[in-house]
Amino acid sequence: MKNLHLLFSFLLFFVALTSCQRAPRDMVLIPAGEFIMGTDQTDPDDKAAEYGIAKPWFVDEHPAHKVNLPAYYIDKYEVTNARYKKFIDATGRKPPADWENNLFPAGHSLYPVEMVNWEDADAFCRWDGKRLPTEAEWEKAARGTDSRIYPWGNQFDINKTNVGGRMGGTTAAGTYDAGKSPYGVYDLIGNVWEWTSDWYLPYPGSNDQSKDYGEKYKVIRGNSWASIGHFPPEVLTDVIAHHSTATFRLFFVTNGIVNDVGFRCAKS
Repeated sequence: MKNLHLLFSFLLFFVALTSCQRAPRDMVLIPAGEFIMGTDQTDPDDKAAEYGIAKPWFVDEHPAHKVNLPAYYIDKYEVTNARYKKFIDATGRKPPADWENNLFPAGHSLYPVEMVNWEDADAFCRWDGKRLPTEAEWEKAARGTDSRIYPWGNQFDINKTNVGGRMGGTTAAGTYDAGKSPYGVYDLIGNVWEWTSDWYLPYPGSNDQSKDYGEKYKVIRGNSWASIGHFPPEVLTDVIAHHSTATFRLFFVTNGIVNDVGFRCAKS
C-alpha cells in the first residue's frame, strides 16, 4: 500500500512537471544557456560604400560576445492579422492603416499584421499576457547556439524566405518550412521586420560612435518582403543576403508605421 502511495505521488509530480514545461499555444521554448550574439565579421572591401549604402556593414554588430539567457518562450509565428483583429475588437485600438472598415485585407487572416508601430506591438503583447522579445532573445531564437549566420544555416538561400520584393508582399505565416530556425521558429528572416523591446545601443565593448545610438530608436530585426533598392542583379543578391543575416540590426522610431514592419511576442 505504501509503495502504491509513493507511485501515485510520483505520477502526480510527473504530470505537474510536464504541464509546467508545456509551451503556451503556438510558442516555442528557447532553453536557458549561452549563445554568441553579434559578429566580428568585417567589410574589408567597403562594399556598403561601393553600393551607395549609408550604413556601414557589420559595425553595429560588433563585437561578437557571449550572452547567457534564462529560458523563455517566443511565438512560433509572427502575429497574424487574425490575432491582431481580436485585440482590436477587445480594446478598441485603432486598426492598421491598410485595413478598411476595421477589417484586414480579404484572404489575409494568416498573414502577418503590418503597419503597426512599437506602441501598438507592445500593447498587443501585454494584452495577450506576453511582451516583446529583447534583441538578444530574438537573435538566439534565430541562430541557436552554433553561431549560424541564417536561421537555416550559413549559406544564403533566397528560396527559404520571403525577402527582396520577389513576392510583392507578405506570405502566410509559416510558409517557408525550410527556413525555420534550429528551435522551429518560422519567418525570423523575411515577411516583416520585427519590433524588439530594446533601444538601439552599441554592444558592450563596441568602438562604434554612431549618432543614432541612444533612447531614440527601437531595434527591428529580420528583414522583410520589401524590395531593398535598385541594384544590378549580382549586387542586389549580395545586399539582400547581408540584410537577411540573423545578426543584422535596423532601427526605427517608436511611432513609425510602414508596410513591412510587424512583430512577434515572447514570454518568460
